[in-house]
Amino acid sequence: MTTESGPPRARSDAPIYVLAAVAGIATGWADVTSNDLLFTALLVLMACMLLGLLRPRWPWRWVVVGMFIPLTELTAYLILTVKPTRAQVYGSFLAALPGIAGAYGGSLMRGVWDNLRRGK
Repeated sequence: MTTESGPPRARSDAPIYVLAAVAGIATGWADVTSNDLLFTALLVLMACMLLGLLRPRWPWRWVVVGMFIPLTELTAYLILTVKPTRAQVYGSFLAALPGIAGAYGGSLMRGVWDNLRRGK
């Protein structure tokens, strides 16, 4: 039997941040191609909820998914011939709001799930 005297190893969040960046870029690309803010908000909600489930501590940090949408639109504006309208640019900043609800909802669901598993 071996015992470690140090603190338990913390899981690295680097792969989860990469997943958040990929989800944000994919959501931004979906916003550029479809020009549908409700669909974009749903994608941000789902991605942030998944990230909140995977890492429930500090759920506010998963709103970074919504920050990639304006960056993707800027990239599309500079590189492609896609020129978003002014309303689409302002709407892309508002797409981060459902991300807040999704991240905290995922964190809450993870807490409930952990409490139910612990109760058995």
